[in-house]
Amino acid sequence: MKNSLLSQRDLAVLWHPCTQMHDHETQPLIPIKSGHGVWLEDFEGNHYLDAISSWWVNLFGHANPIINTALKAQLDNLEHVIFAGFTHEAAIELAEKLVAITPAGLSRCFYADNGSAAVEVALKMSFHFWQNRGQSRKTKFITLENSYHGETLGALAVGDVALYKKTYAPLLMDVITAPSPDCYFRDEGESWADYSTRQFAHIERILQENANEVCAVIVEPLVQCAGGMRMYDAIYLKLLRATCDKYNVHLIADEIAVGFGRTGTLFACEQADISPDFLCLSKGLTGGYLPLSAVLTTDEVYAAFYDDYSKMTAFLHSHSYTGNALACRAALATLGIFETQNVLGNNQVLAATMKTLSQRFLNHPNVAEVRQTGMIVAIELVKNKHTREPYPWQERRGLQVYRYALSKGLLLRPLGNVIYFIPPYVITPEELALMFDVAWQAITA
Repeated sequence: MKNSLLSQRDLAVLWHPCTQMHDHETQPLIPIKSGHGVWLEDFEGNHYLDAISSWWVNLFGHANPIINTALKAQLDNLEHVIFAGFTHEAAIELAEKLVAITPAGLSRCFYADNGSAAVEVALKMSFHFWQNRGQSRKTKFITLENSYHGETLGALAVGDVALYKKTYAPLLMDVITAPSPDCYFRDEGESWADYSTRQFAHIERILQENANEVCAVIVEPLVQCAGGMRMYDAIYLKLLRATCDKYNVHLIADEIAVGFGRTGTLFACEQADISPDFLCLSKGLTGGYLPLSAVLTTDEVYAAFYDDYSKMTAFLHSHSYTGNALACRAALATLGIFETQNVLGNNQVLAATMKTLSQRFLNHPNVAEVRQTGMIVAIELVKNKHTREPYPWQERRGLQVYRYALSKGLLLRPLGNVIYFIPPYVITPEELALMFDVAWQAITA
């Protein structure tokens, strides 16, 4: 009864994200009372396994006792303070740790509120850097087909998922879009590395022809998440880093969704042994507790803004909650778990289990591909397995899977016809087996 009452109250006043609210005339909202580990519980005692880490943010489970304890202690001392002219220990310590664990050369940390805000910071910093250096022709950005970098206007402009971008196109800056290295489109028998290398030729040509006007290239390393969990080989990143250096163009790595162990290494860029000029982090940074993002950049970028105020070179970008003390403390507790527990090693075991459990889907008549990078597994549903003809989007097959899975106690949120799994790292092999079993039932049904 309480579920229904709360749902009615919600629908009277709230507007939910990424939702056609009309759907809730037939699909009831689910009010959540509590969360523990990988499980969510509603007010009627139903439990739901959180197979998507609550939009990819939760690393170590709901109500994690380590993060809870850290937040409670911080709350008794400082909740927030203006971060212009003031500082605090949690923000300093977190920046020190991020500089220490991110790829070499990233020595400065700028805080923002969320992933989209981090992308805005990186775009503005790159553009402003070139202006401060007297290269005023550099005003454009290169992005990849099928990429996604957030919903604010700058971040939306450098994305390429029409579902989110098309309506707002008249408001957005022009960008240069390069073909994606997405390995779903490789030839039969072609390796991920060979296809990604072949696709790199396109962006190499674009850089050669446009470098004098380009500030930066922005990419999601290894996995284009909101674009359907499409994946590519690390060789693309290695080639891109070298070519950006050759043509004097910044590289922005958007690791908002793939950072903090999701791809098998702490940061996806590590698999290509590269350092970007800007690294955008958020989502898992606070373990799924509070909104916080960080942009890591180099001393060279920092120095381009460091001068007497009268030179008007300062980066006058701000957020009211920049460096929030509670969020920084949650992030420190999250990084502390990585330091004290063998998270990446345990994830290798879990990823191997996910690989084994996902193999049964390869023979399903409506599955075109099962792909995996670390703790991310995606299943591509199609109408025709042999031709890869997709289901018409109007059929909303993913929504049907979502509804069936919910009825069996599993939270999935498919991307169109792509069913994916991004579970918290505290999931057990038994819970993984349940997750894949229910997904199999949902797809088959």
